[in-house]
Amino acid sequence: MLKQVKISVLMAVYNTDFSYIKRAIDSVLTQDFQDFELIIIDDGSTDTHRESLLQYVEKHENKIIYIRHSNRGQSESINRGVLNSVGEFITILDGDDEYKSHHLSSCLREIKEEDLICSTTETIVDTNDDYYVPDKNDTKKLIHIDETILFGTLFGRKKVFSSFSFKSGFAADADFYERAKTQFRVKKVDLRTYIYHRNIPNSICSTIKKENLINS
Repeated sequence: MLKQVKISVLMAVYNTDFSYIKRAIDSVLTQDFQDFELIIIDDGSTDTHRESLLQYVEKHENKIIYIRHSNRGQSESINRGVLNSVGEFITILDGDDEYKSHHLSSCLREIKEEDLICSTTETIVDTNDDYYVPDKNDTKKLIHIDETILFGTLFGRKKVFSSFSFKSGFAADADFYERAKTQFRVKKVDLRTYIYHRNIPNSICSTIKKENLINS
């Protein structure tokens, strides 16, 4: 019989620097709420990146489940994590971000009657311009990060994630939230317990922003 947990934390990684992944993992392992499983979905990382990750996972095998498949992208990786999860609630953590120590407990307190919540972030930036990201409807237009929906700030009941899968492409997180609104009770909350590292090299938002600067 599968062990039941309150929360399943899903983390998709692909050739992410291990120092970032370790920071992310540690931020989950040190939560003040401990009834969780951490499912890491390795989206086909190269052997160099995989070896360090596997060694760390083995040290914490009582809390971490490791899944690997060929490169399919973040959305498909998260979808597979949902299928392998046993938690009553599901949330996501990007491999280059981190949680504050009370993130999971704060989300549980906030969700109340809702089926899905999305929270604001504590965003780490280099300059004030970095608080602005490409609009999902027009990538040449920038909007403040607080107006967006991010994978990692979604927290909801498993039935929501089982009813709607993530689609591939830019703003898959916002698309998921909008579709969930048609069937479930959703709410955006101001928590700022998710630490979003804005300027990680090669992220989708960073790439689009660079392209816009070149073409402007």
